[in-house]
Amino acid sequence: MKLEGERILPADCETVWAALNNPEILRQSIPGCQDLQAEDDTHLTATVGIKIGPVAAKFSGKVELQDMNPPHSYTLVGSGSGGPAGSARGEAKVHLEPHDEGCKMSYHVDAAVSGKLAQLGQRMIDPVARKLAEQFFDRFSDIIKQSHQDTDTSNDIAQTEESTPETNKAQKQGI
Repeated sequence: MKLEGERILPADCETVWAALNNPEILRQSIPGCQDLQAEDDTHLTATVGIKIGPVAAKFSGKVELQDMNPPHSYTLVGSGSGGPAGSARGEAKVHLEPHDEGCKMSYHVDAAVSGKLAQLGQRMIDPVARKLAEQFFDRFSDIIKQSHQDTDTSNDIAQTEESTPETNKAQKQGI
């Protein structure tokens, strides 16, 4: 199965890169993710529950980050087992580049499934994979937007505190 796309995210590429490498943000963004742990800077373990048609599975897997070029690109290589439902393995190439509205993230995924999931056929799997990718990007984008708004609010509060009448008076008096 091949999946590719791009999304404009409302933050600079450094912020997006940091979010893509933050296990907690990824856990919140990945549909069905029950657990995501960083073993080190380039290895993650995850537990994800999904349902495709009549097949529900809880996948336990590992992901390795390769070809890292911060904050521009990397490749995620992973595999997981869903017990009797089957297994999955794949590779995703992620590329970030500056955009007028923030950061453009492009991705190219090449994945394969086996077991009961594979028996469902590509016609059932592909639309679900696209839907899960959209859900991921919607959640990820929302988290980045919220983070960006929180930072802007903090900066606004700091600027307001710096320019209150009391601080302006103190500055004029040389205090």
